[in-house]
Amino acid sequence: MRVTVLTAVLSTLLASPVVVTPSLAATFIYVSNAEDGDIGVYTLQADGSLKAGERVKAEKLVMPMTVTPDKRFLIAAVRQKPFQAMTFAIDPSSGALKPAGSATLADSYPYISLDKRGRFVFGASYGGHQIGVNPVGANGKVGEPLQVIPTARNAHSIRIDNTNRFVFVPHLGTDQIFQFTFDEASGKLAANTPPVVQMKQNTGPRHLIVSGDNRFAYLLNELTATVTTLALDGGSGLLKELESVSILPPDTKLGPGVPRGAVGTPGANQAPRDTSKDVWAADLHLTPNGRFLYASERTSSTLGGFRVDSATGKLSLIGSTPTEKQPRGFAIDPSGRFLIASGELSSEIATYAIDAETGSLKAIGRYPAGKGANWVEVVAFD
Repeated sequence: MRVTVLTAVLSTLLASPVVVTPSLAATFIYVSNAEDGDIGVYTLQADGSLKAGERVKAEKLVMPMTVTPDKRFLIAAVRQKPFQAMTFAIDPSSGALKPAGSATLADSYPYISLDKRGRFVFGASYGGHQIGVNPVGANGKVGEPLQVIPTARNAHSIRIDNTNRFVFVPHLGTDQIFQFTFDEASGKLAANTPPVVQMKQNTGPRHLIVSGDNRFAYLLNELTATVTTLALDGGSGLLKELESVSILPPDTKLGPGVPRGAVGTPGANQAPRDTSKDVWAADLHLTPNGRFLYASERTSSTLGGFRVDSATGKLSLIGSTPTEKQPRGFAIDPSGRFLIASGELSSEIATYAIDAETGSLKAIGRYPAGKGANWVEVVAFD
């Protein structure tokens, strides 16, 4: 009798269709709310929607953030005096943040990032025209400044290559990318040879990212809303410009922008004329598989999408997608399936599904955010 019942059960199970849905690791979203002085915590659901959690107190004008490679700590920079880096421990089960210490930063940094081992945090100062290096302890706490290097006008981001040997710093005010070598033992930066790549005049180099294979770098130009593909020599750490493409649709009514004031100073983000029709590009990110690149433009509140040619590094425009008002920051989850965008002038953040074949974006939902929603970080645990 038991054999008969067991046989019947097995037959039913084998005859039933098996539905397999892609699993999503425990994934948490962090959004810095500059004007409220806190960090919003969200959980990314399997369908790309967000479940809002608590908002953790930081300080006003908390803006750029970075996560240590071991995913244990989130570091956030505060852009008003006293300039500081605040460390938060990440709970891997809930995503909750717990304050773990703070330290002095040399200046107001609109961009911070870590070396590949998570032992040093780099900062670029737009108003201070310099870059800085601070050590990071095993407990995630940031130490006092190790190195401060005067550079040129309006340093806007700072990123290391995938070999952990070369660092690049776009400068919006002089249309240059500074090139450094990095000593991971001491944490010190030194000028590469040549120390600077000169870009086209009045383009406004802003953010830079490196491709997964370390063969290319992509530079977003704030004043022209173009993305420049650069070849990266993995041996020398030197960049060479290849081509630039616009993130805006052909029928755009926007024109070239001008440099604006630094956040935290009188006239912040203002220019000496009407800027309502000025290009004002902000952020860019690659999908983890390197197939697609996205960049944000703040005046039109749009996200431009590109297909990436893996052989040549060249970009071809997919299209433009409306998003939250004044999208300074956005991020892509590690699975490459979802994009999360904030808007400095929006009370909500938005999520989009990324089409795996075409790279097009499909809106999923909008969720409450704080005032001045700014920087987005994503952390996924297996």
